[in-house]
Amino acid sequence: MRSVKGQVLISSEVPALRLKFDKAFKYVGGQNFILYEVARAEQHFFVDADKQGRIKRMYWVQFEGYLPSNTETYDYGVNKTVNLAGLDFIADAYARNIKGNSGRPDSDGNRARAFLGSKGYRMASDEVMSQRLVHLIDKEKRNELMIIYIEDLSEMGLTAADVGAGGRAANRWDEISKGLLERTVKGMKVLR
Repeated sequence: MRSVKGQVLISSEVPALRLKFDKAFKYVGGQNFILYEVARAEQHFFVDADKQGRIKRMYWVQFEGYLPSNTETYDYGVNKTVNLAGLDFIADAYARNIKGNSGRPDSDGNRARAFLGSKGYRMASDEVMSQRLVHLIDKEKRNELMIIYIEDLSEMGLTAADVGAGGRAANRWDEISKGLLERTVKGMKVLR
C-alpha cells in the first residue's frame, strides 16, 4: 500500500506523485482488494466529519489496475477534462441517493462504505453529490488513479432527484457541478 504522512498521500509508483489534502480532512485509513476478480484496487479516505462520525464531505482516492491475467482496458466517455500538476484527469460529476442506489454488493463503492462504517463513519445523509477525477496512468489504459470528492447534498436543501433530469433544480446542475469541481480542486493539491 501507499503511505500517508500527515495530510499527504504518497505514491512512489503507478503513478509517482503526492496528494496533499486540506487540514480540514482527516485521514481515516485505507484498504486494498481484488475488484470483480479482474483488477487490484487500493483505497484511501480523507474525511471531514463531526464527532458522531457523520461525513459532510470527503476524498476517496483509488489506485486501480487490471491484473495480468486479463486484457481489459479502462474506457471512459470524456465530456470534460482537468489538468492538475501536468496530469490530465477526466472529470465527471453526479448526484445520487446512496441508499436507494448502492450498486453491486462487491463494488468498490460498497467496499468503501463498509470500510468507513467499520471506522465509525457514514455520510451525513443518503443524498450526495460526487466529483470524480480519473487519470489513466499508462498508454495501454490498464491502470488508473481516481480521486472522488463527495459532499452531502442535503446541506443545499436538495436531493439527487431534484438535480436530475426533470427535477425541480435540474436547471441549476451546471452551476452546482461547477462549484463542486472548484471545491474538489481547492481542497487538495497534486504534487509531483
